[in-house]
Amino acid sequence: MSITGKKTTDTERQGTKTVADLPPRERLVRAASRLFYYEGVRAVGVERLISEAGVTKVTFYRHFASKDDLVVAYLLTKDAYYKGVAEPLAAGHPPAEALDLIFEAIAEHARERGFRGSPFLNAAAEYPDADHPVRGLVTSHRDWIRTLFQDLLTRLGHTDPESAAGALLMLYDGAMAAGYLDDSTAAHKTLLDAVRLIRSGG
Repeated sequence: MSITGKKTTDTERQGTKTVADLPPRERLVRAASRLFYYEGVRAVGVERLISEAGVTKVTFYRHFASKDDLVVAYLLTKDAYYKGVAEPLAAGHPPAEALDLIFEAIAEHARERGFRGSPFLNAAAEYPDADHPVRGLVTSHRDWIRTLFQDLLTRLGHTDPESAAGALLMLYDGAMAAGYLDDSTAAHKTLLDAVRLIRSGG
């Protein structure tokens, strides 16, 4: 499970195309994904994004009305990626196993080189206005996680799936922070033990 991006100057092949051959919008989103995640949204300006993506300012504003619109596009790619990992696990396994596998994926993700925590929580910290579109997308992503957990807990027959889903969401948020700040190997076992305790109703 990886959310890290590659430089747009990378010559690694994407099928039969290099990154430089990709459409300008995709190059901008890729550059934003890497720079926003590693350096922070506020720290990266439009000029830097244009330079990294190898496009003109006119091209940038043809695709994005503002940098905030690019932030939304960046987070939408992360939202789609996380869903692409978690939803097949939820659909393809019994609920208890699915929950364990989802959190196992989170634990492995947190151990990846270059992990810097949740891109959604990182972005939320830079956008204090709860009504901003970026915060709206963060809320939508977290609502999806909560609903996914609640559905699995309901299938499992948990006596209070709503409260347990909230607890798992807090655990998810904590795992994202601990994976960056703490020893991710030690946090791995603690995380999975806590998941099993919550899903069992303990």
